Amino acid sequence: MVQGMHGDVLDAIGRRAAAGALAPGDVLTLAQLEAEHGASRTVVREAVRVLESLGILTSRRRVGITVQPREQWDALAPAVIRWNLAGPGRRQQLEALMELRVAVEPTAARLAATRATPAQRDELRALAERLRDLGLTGRADSDEFMEADVDFHRALLRASGNPQLAALEGPVSEELRGRTRLGLHPRVPAPGTLDEHLSVALAIAAGEPDDAERLSRAHLLGVWSEIAEASPA
Repeated sequence: MVQGMHGDVLDAIGRRAAAGALAPGDVLTLAQLEAEHGASRTVVREAVRVLESLGILTSRRRVGITVQPREQWDALAPAVIRWNLAGPGRRQQLEALMELRVAVEPTAARLAATRATPAQRDELRALAERLRDLGLTGRADSDEFMEADVDFHRALLRASGNPQLAALEGPVSEELRGRTRLGLHPRVPAPGTLDEHLSVALAIAAGEPDDAERLSRAHLLGVWSEIAEASPA
C-alpha cells in the first residue's frame, strides 16, 4: 500500500469514486484536486496516474480528468477491492469475492494435492493447526487469526502450481482482511469451521485430490453462507 501524501490523496480519491461521490462522467482538474487535498501538483499527478492504471480515471487534453464507469475498473486490484469494502457497495464486493473463491479455490486445492512440495504441505498443515488453536481460544476475530488465515489461503493458491491461480492471492487476501475489519468474522467460529482448514490441509498432504477439492468447496460454501447472513444490506 502506498504511504505518505501520495498514498493519502490516492486513497481519498479512490474511496470517493467507490462510494459514488465521484460519478462516471464527472470531470476533474488537477487544480481542483490540489485545492481539495492540499497537495502539490506532483503528488496529485502521481495519484491520478495510479488511478488511470486502475481504470478509474482517464486524462485527456482539453477534456480533463474523467471518472470512468465501474465496468472499466480493475476489479481484481487490491486497492479497488479495499475502497469498495469501505463504501456502500461492501456487501456486493464481499459476495463477488466469495463467488470467485468458490469458483477457484477448490480447484487450487485439487491441484495442490498432486503438485505441492513437501514443504508446502507442511506449511499448510502448520497454518491450519495455528488457525484452529487461535479459534479455540476465542481469537478468531483478531489480527493474528486474520493474518494466519491470509497466509493459509495464499499458500494454498501457490501450492496449486498454477501461476494464474497464485495471482489471485491479492483479491483473496483483501476479502479475508476486509471481513475482519468490518466486524464480520465471529470471535468464535461456527462448529466445525476450524477443523475444515485442517481437513483440507491433511487431504493435500495425503495426496487426495478428490477429498481436497470437496472439503475446500464445502468450507467456502459455509463461509459464503455466513457472509450472506452477517453482511448489512
